[in-house]
Amino acid sequence: MINRRVFLSTMLTIGLPIIIQQIISLSLNMIDTFMIGSVGVAELAAVGAANKVYFIFSTICFGIYSGASIFVSQYWGIHDVKNIRKVIAIQMRIGFILSVFTCITAFLFAPGILRLFVRDAHAIQIGAQYLRITCFTYIMTAFSFLMSFNSRAIHNLRIPTIATIIAITINTILNYGLIYGNFYMPQLGAQGAAIATLIARLIEMVFILTYVYTSKEHPLAADLFTITHLDHELLKRVVKTALPVAASESAWSVGTTVCFMAYGLLGTSAVAVVQVASVINDLFQCVFFGLGNACAVMIGNELGRQRSDLAYTYGKIFILMNLGFCLTMSILLYASRAMIVDIYNYDEATSRLLDATIIAFALYNTPKMMSYVHICGILRAGGDTRFCMACDVIGIWCIAIPLAFLGAAVWKLPLPLVVALSFSDEIVKALITLWRFHSKKWIHILIQTSESLM
Repeated sequence: MINRRVFLSTMLTIGLPIIIQQIISLSLNMIDTFMIGSVGVAELAAVGAANKVYFIFSTICFGIYSGASIFVSQYWGIHDVKNIRKVIAIQMRIGFILSVFTCITAFLFAPGILRLFVRDAHAIQIGAQYLRITCFTYIMTAFSFLMSFNSRAIHNLRIPTIATIIAITINTILNYGLIYGNFYMPQLGAQGAAIATLIARLIEMVFILTYVYTSKEHPLAADLFTITHLDHELLKRVVKTALPVAASESAWSVGTTVCFMAYGLLGTSAVAVVQVASVINDLFQCVFFGLGNACAVMIGNELGRQRSDLAYTYGKIFILMNLGFCLTMSILLYASRAMIVDIYNYDEATSRLLDATIIAFALYNTPKMMSYVHICGILRAGGDTRFCMACDVIGIWCIAIPLAFLGAAVWKLPLPLVVALSFSDEIVKALITLWRFHSKKWIHILIQTSESLM
C-alpha cells in the first residue's frame, strides 16, 4: 500500500529544487547570451564554440555521476553511509582525472578545437582567450556537480540549490561589469565573461564543499583515507554500471551537435530558428528533469531496500503522471507559439518558420519526454544501463541523424519537417522502453546488504 502523502512529499522534495535550478539556469543563460551577443557577432560565435567543450565535458560527467549515483540511491535506501562515501570517493577520483585531462587539452589546443566549429580567424582568437580561462572551471565543476548530483540521491538539495542560485547571480553581475566595463570594472568583452564564469564556479565549489565537510556526519563527506584507498571490488561494479551511461551521454551530445549541422544545410536563418525553439522548448521541459530525477531516486531507494515490487509500482505511477505532464506541456507550448514569435520580432518569413518549427517541437515533446523519464528515471535506476545505452546510441545515430541529413540534403524538406525527422527516434524509444519497463528485466539490485557490515 502506497502512502500518497509520503510519495508526493518525497517527489516534491527531490524534484522541485531541480526544476527551480533548471529554470533559473536557463533564464540567466539567455541573459548571458544576450550580453555577449550585444558586443558582437564574432564574440557570440567564439563563446558559443568554446562552450561546446564544456557541453561535452559536462555531459560525460553527467553520465558518470548518473551511473554511480544509482549505487548511492540504493545504499541510501538502507542508510549505508559507509558505502555511499566509498562511491563518492570513486566519483571524486574519476571526476578529477577527467577534468584535469580536459582542462589541459583545452588549454594547449584551444585554437585547433575551435576550428572544428568556426572558421573566422578573429572569432578563433577571441574563443581561444575565453577557453584558456574557462577550462580551469572544469575542475571546479567536477566537484560541485558531483556533490549536487549525489545530493539528489540522499534527498538533500537545499544547499546545492542555494549554491547554484548564488553562482548564477554572481556570474550575471560580473558579466555585466566585466563585459561592458560597468561598476568601475575593466571592459574586457568575452574575456570578462570567462573571468566571471571562473569566479562564480570557484565560489559555487567552495560553498558546497564547505557545507558538506563542516556538516556533522554528512553522508557525502568521503574522508582522505577513503579517497586514497578505493574499494576495488566496488570500483569494478560502479564502472561496469556507469560506463554505459557515460558512453550513452557522450554519443547523445555529439549526435545532437551533428543534427545541428544538418539544420545548418538549410541556411543561417534555420540555425537561428532552431536555437530559439530549442531554448524555449528547454524551459517547457524543466518539469520533466525534476520528475525524472525524483523517479530515479525513489525507485533506487526502494530497490536498495529489496522492495522491487514497490519500485515497479512507483514506475507505473510516474509513467502515468509523466504522460499527463507531457500532453499538458505540449499543448501549452503549441498555444504560446504566437507570443514567442512576437517577442523575437523577426521578419515575416523567419517568423513563419519559427512558428512552424515550434509546432514540430510541441508535437514531439510527448514522445521525447516519455523516453527521457523511461530511460533516465526508471530503467537506469534499476541498473539497466546497457539497454539504455543501446536505445540512445541506435536511436540518434541510426535513425535521427540519417533522417535529418536525408531530409535536409537529399529531399530538400523545409526546416519543421527536418526537425520532425530528427526527433522521430523518440517515438521508437518511447515504445521500446515502455515494453522494457513492463517486462521487469530492468530491475537489478546492485548492492548487497551484507556490504554495510564489512
